[in-house]
Amino acid sequence: MSITPLAAVPPAHRAAPVFRGRLGRDARSGHYAVPHRYRLHLSTACPDGLRLAVGHSLLGLAGSCPVTFLPALPDGDDGGHAELRPLYEASAHHYRGPALAPALSDDWSGRIVSTHARDILRDLDRFPRTGGGPLYPPGLESVTAAVERMCAEGIEEAAQRAGRAGAGPAERAAALDVLLDTLDRLERRLAGEEYLVDGRLTAADVELWVALAQLDLVHRLHLDASAVQRVAGHRALWAYARRLAAHPAFGRHLDLDGIARRHQGRCRGLEAAGAAVQILDWAAHTAGSPDTSRP
Repeated sequence: MSITPLAAVPPAHRAAPVFRGRLGRDARSGHYAVPHRYRLHLSTACPDGLRLAVGHSLLGLAGSCPVTFLPALPDGDDGGHAELRPLYEASAHHYRGPALAPALSDDWSGRIVSTHARDILRDLDRFPRTGGGPLYPPGLESVTAAVERMCAEGIEEAAQRAGRAGAGPAERAAALDVLLDTLDRLERRLAGEEYLVDGRLTAADVELWVALAQLDLVHRLHLDASAVQRVAGHRALWAYARRLAAHPAFGRHLDLDGIARRHQGRCRGLEAAGAAVQILDWAAHTAGSPDTSRP
């Protein structure tokens, strides 16, 4: 599969993660992929947390790397999660920033290994597992990286700009063009394939499914009805999203109420006409019942 990275979208300027340790393949790294040592802390209302929850389930790591689910909205005075505050303070002397999720912690040391979601998922892919192939197939790293960039820049960031309050018509139209071009390219790929890479579920599918869920459940609310209809016209893409939503590793982690509350708590934009045109009935397509033990 050949996916050309987006040339029309400049690299995003994101804040560097506070912690970016890695799990090595042996003891010399300090951290290595051993069962029952690490713990994930995440909120599935957050796109990064949802990616990790889905990937963790696909890898079957519930017994070797437990997950602590956090509230949809941070509940700490610092704008972070109160439950993570002790971990942050143990990991960085006089830490004053917010205690943000997701995070991978080391139960042996009581400290944080990483807060970089994509690094964490790649490292979880190194854990021993009893069945299923890797989420990052060897030899296809560049393809997976291209999909990640398309989802981040061509879908999520382009959709944000296309619906941004205060943006001029030309800016919104240009961003919508980038979004639709990205969806067109992915549509052509999925028109004859069940999955994006290697003929099976991989991290590329996790990336795209989360990006499509965010597009419909969050970004759609700030697009006009015409734009939403053009987005919804990608039949193969949305059939793919619906099919994956019925997969237990995907659908059971989709916290529709939490995503809505997180969006309401963070968004300062204006609701547009597209808010009334839902693309998928996610509740009808998700498999099983929500995990009511989550806050």
